[in-house]
Amino acid sequence: MKTLETKTKRFEDARPQLMGLAYRMLGVVADAEDAVQDTFLKWQAADLAGIRNPEAWLVTVCTNRCLDILKSASRTRMSYVGPWIPEPLQTETISIQEEDLDRAQSLTTAFLLLLERLTPKERAAFLLREIFGKPYDEVARTLGIKEAACRQLVSRAAKSVRQDQARFAPSAEQQEAFLAAFQNALVTGTADQLGDLLAETVSLRTDGGGKATAISRVLEGPELVGKFIARVLGRLWADARIERREVNGIGGLVILDADTVVTAMTIGYTPEGTVDRIYITRNPDKLRHLTAPARHDPATGGLRFH
Repeated sequence: MKTLETKTKRFEDARPQLMGLAYRMLGVVADAEDAVQDTFLKWQAADLAGIRNPEAWLVTVCTNRCLDILKSASRTRMSYVGPWIPEPLQTETISIQEEDLDRAQSLTTAFLLLLERLTPKERAAFLLREIFGKPYDEVARTLGIKEAACRQLVSRAAKSVRQDQARFAPSAEQQEAFLAAFQNALVTGTADQLGDLLAETVSLRTDGGGKATAISRVLEGPELVGKFIARVLGRLWADARIERREVNGIGGLVILDADTVVTAMTIGYTPEGTVDRIYITRNPDKLRHLTAPARHDPATGGLRFH
């Protein structure tokens, strides 16, 4: 009995980090939960005497389960209706230290979509090494490849990530300025206050998944995006209950019908503090985890659901 309790405690201690890894890998909470649960079942059946590094063992099993899930997910997403956006999370972020910025920023919608450009193994290698700080030899063993090949995977992935600016963390003041201007545009029907806050490269995409009304194409450019916000969303959300919440570690908005979240908006910023990505999720299957915050610890990358 004591051995079983010890095994369970070890797993529960590791669960937040495993969940943080699986969610970043998969972008869907249910899939991440499945990967973590499958890891737990294998852990329960494993012989501790043959496991020298329990944490590395758990990470290896969870990572490879995520890779298996990604194979089937890629086929499913080929038939997905309209743009696909990772499932948004209402988060409660513990205070961020300077050395934890990369992990904190790796939870944003913009960054999760950036990971979609990588191959599954590149994604896993990059997250394990650059976000969770695992040593190269451990990452190589997790992926079943040689260390030299692992280093190449991480280097290739890191180069792709550096070419994009999706990891920039805006200040609280910059977030407040945009959200205030956005809500002003909804009320007034004009995008005047949004003008200087939208980057020339700004894009807006909506994800309805064929289950809720959404635009099927990505809108690009400050003029088109500004008009859509002021004129279309201003009309559609005129009588809606709108709340500001932390979504994926950054200030966002949720739209509610009674107490049910029907829309979530997350935002991506440039290093200059202007907005270049707006993500609006309306697929009801992706809005279930916006009722209570997941506790995000940037020091470990862990996610703990209440």
